[in-house]
Amino acid sequence: GSERLDANVVPGGGLDAQGAPQPWVAARLDAALRRDADTAFYLVLSRGTTHRPAPVDADGFGVDEAAASARYLQERGVAPSRILMEAWSLDTIGNAAFARLFHAELRGWRRVHVVTSDFHLARTEAIFRWMFALPPLRGVAPHLTFEASEDRGLSTEQRKARRQKEAASLELFERTTALDIATLDQL
Repeated sequence: GSERLDANVVPGGGLDAQGAPQPWVAARLDAALRRDADTAFYLVLSRGTTHRPAPVDADGFGVDEAAASARYLQERGVAPSRILMEAWSLDTIGNAAFARLFHAELRGWRRVHVVTSDFHLARTEAIFRWMFALPPLRGVAPHLTFEASEDRGLSTEQRKARRQKEAASLELFERTTALDIATLDQL
């Protein structure tokens, strides 16, 4: 089989009006679940986004994307003790920063696998590779691998629009952030 993963990391990507993961996020989680036998922990990411308010639960509290993803995994048989949440970030750079600083480094993870939608993969990989290489490192940076999941629930036009937005965001990241920030202190 595959090598054992310390963590199977799944970025958030939006919730529906009922507070459940959007179809393309469910596809990410389903892809991660296919490697369950090789996965020590799942790390689900994201508080939400600045672009729209979070859906609310029955008590009127906002639903974090990480909590919705954790619930999805738990409903499919993953023990809660194997699900870790990063519910602070509001974007992909925050996803990577908090995954590294609050989870990977503190736990000494050596093998980290990131699963995200096909439309989101290029930017996610660039950001995670950059974030996990920023000095100073405590110990050794983990080996990162990446996997694209299907863009489930998106029309051809929506996929095209997402890809264009991601390409523009990746170019901006490479032109600004990745050049301007070279250490954790600068971050």
